[in-house]
Amino acid sequence: MADGRQASRRDAGRRRGLATALVGGYLLGTIPSARLAARLATGGAVDLREQGTGNPGGVNAMRHLGRRIGAVVVIADVVKGVAAGTLGRRAAGDLGSHVGAVASVGGHCFPLWSGFRGGKGVATSFGQCLVTFPAYAPLDVAVAGVALRLGGARPALASGAVASLAWVLAGLAWWRRGLPNLWGPRPSAALPLANAATAAVLASRALPAYRRGEPDELAPAP
Repeated sequence: MADGRQASRRDAGRRRGLATALVGGYLLGTIPSARLAARLATGGAVDLREQGTGNPGGVNAMRHLGRRIGAVVVIADVVKGVAAGTLGRRAAGDLGSHVGAVASVGGHCFPLWSGFRGGKGVATSFGQCLVTFPAYAPLDVAVAGVALRLGGARPALASGAVASLAWVLAGLAWWRRGLPNLWGPRPSAALPLANAATAAVLASRALPAYRRGEPDELAPAP
């Protein structure tokens, strides 16, 4: 009987930890890095959602607020993913790290406070990679860079698609082969599943924009 109560308390504690990872990760992801940077830099005169591609992210910020501010936005978005994964790991162990990091990408792309109109989530997903799959992070950058160069008229779309697929497949390989993961969680089935979940979130932002004919953020200016 006592063992059953202890197991029940452990299960309840785990559920609370995962809920903390989920909610905390989402809330961290909703922090509007680009909007805050634009407000500080221009006194509210520039709304990135109404400028250029309309994406409140680092690339659009670079084009309309300058390289320095754009770089700050990118770093802040990466940090959101790292912070969410770290919070999740402290709250619910390795699984919590994956849950928190994925939730942060969802929060960045679909923030409740902005009518679910957020950024593309690429930088925040790299933050996820740094905290949950650090062994792959350099390869992630390399794959995305090569795809970007070969992406033709829509380099950002091509880079995102290729990098996302490679990230999911790499997570599967790391799990099945039991490869080392530096400071990240020990590879398990949660790794490729979390990567696939984030890839789906990124695609849910990128594909509608493509279908609407919105310009590719990284395409050369005409």
